[in-house]
Amino acid sequence: MTTDPGTDADADRALDQALALVSRAPRPDAANGANGTGGGTGGAHRAATWLRARETATRAGAAVRGRTHRVALAAALGEVLAAPLDALGDLPSFDTSAMDGWAVAGPGPWTVRPGEGALAGSERPAPLADGEAVRIATGARIPADTTAVIRSEHSREAGTLLYAERPVATGQDIRPRGQECRSGDLLLPAGSLVTPAVLGLAAAAGYDELTTRPRPRVEILVLGDELLTEGPPHDGLIRDALSPMLGPWLTRLGAEVIAVRRLGDDPAGAAALLAAVTDSTADVVITTGGTASGPVDHVHPVLAKAGAELLVDGVAVRPGHPMLLARLGDGPDSRHWVGLPGNPLAAVSGLLTLAEPLLRALAGRRPRPRYVVPVEGDVPGHPHDTRLVPVLLTEDHAVPLRYNGPAMLRGVAAADALAVVPPNGARSGQELEILDLPWASGGCFT
Repeated sequence: MTTDPGTDADADRALDQALALVSRAPRPDAANGANGTGGGTGGAHRAATWLRARETATRAGAAVRGRTHRVALAAALGEVLAAPLDALGDLPSFDTSAMDGWAVAGPGPWTVRPGEGALAGSERPAPLADGEAVRIATGARIPADTTAVIRSEHSREAGTLLYAERPVATGQDIRPRGQECRSGDLLLPAGSLVTPAVLGLAAAAGYDELTTRPRPRVEILVLGDELLTEGPPHDGLIRDALSPMLGPWLTRLGAEVIAVRRLGDDPAGAAALLAAVTDSTADVVITTGGTASGPVDHVHPVLAKAGAELLVDGVAVRPGHPMLLARLGDGPDSRHWVGLPGNPLAAVSGLLTLAEPLLRALAGRRPRPRYVVPVEGDVPGHPHDTRLVPVLLTEDHAVPLRYNGPAMLRGVAAADALAVVPPNGARSGQELEILDLPWASGGCFT
């Protein structure tokens, strides 16, 4: 059997065209290279899926050797315990009254002991004789041989006698020594976030200082010659919307922002960027702009000169697909570079896609729990990429907001969260993963 050479040539051309189309579209589950990296700073690459990019950022942060320090209680707020919180003694350390009322011994009625009674913070009162009662305050030490505490509202005085208006159970309204914990008990494991309640528990247990993981240090480098720092936009120049936004946002994500600097797009700016990145003492350097392939986009060349390893070079997400994550240095003491796109909402997308999971892992915090909410109304999607869309959260639904273009902040400024919209969009009522914005969800304590 023979074939027509012309037919073979047509088939080959069709196959080449199909492969060219596939090479430009991200694969659904492909990350850059075997470990989710681009394997270099230039040339063709496949964008990481949104979920794979976040997982890569988490692994990158977890691989860094965690620093620890010992700080006063107030300074530990928002950090993560680097050592278990163990009970230094019994809590409570003595039997105390849980209510204002009367400490009584034996069956009633009881003879009232004269005097002001037992007060919180005072010496332990004398033991009670059988049939005796003494007035007691919440938190006061229980006299020896006390049977129970009777609440003031459940008692009645008649002369020198006290009567109970309800049945009295042995041990009622007494907090016995060690009720909450015994000396040496584990109160909280290492890795627990220090919240205000944790500070209260640590203080109650007798701690003055805690051993914690310090906040990751972040330096922000805003790139661009077209940025104004004050006044309205004019003559092709625009206001720098990222410098006022990124610092507070990263602080809410748990970072310590050590500097915010602006660098130009000219060759001198590229040289300054290289020096800034290589000399930075930050755990994470975050840049804005310059991540695409425009005539003044010099982030990739600077990455190559700095000897950085690209972990994520583009993400299949809109807005923000040119974002990147790179590792500077080797081993557990390496640092990281997060490159955000220059458009404001695209930069927000990069913050939540790469910076947040990286910073959480560097701080020793667990990944944020995932949850879904049904969306109200149909949401258009991208043919290949995930979309992050600003939404308001009602009691029942996530309501998409307008003004969600890459350069727009109007939508996210009014939003509670971003909804994760899969390729090809979502139908009304479909459940979508929700990314809480740090101020709407409480964020990190600052």
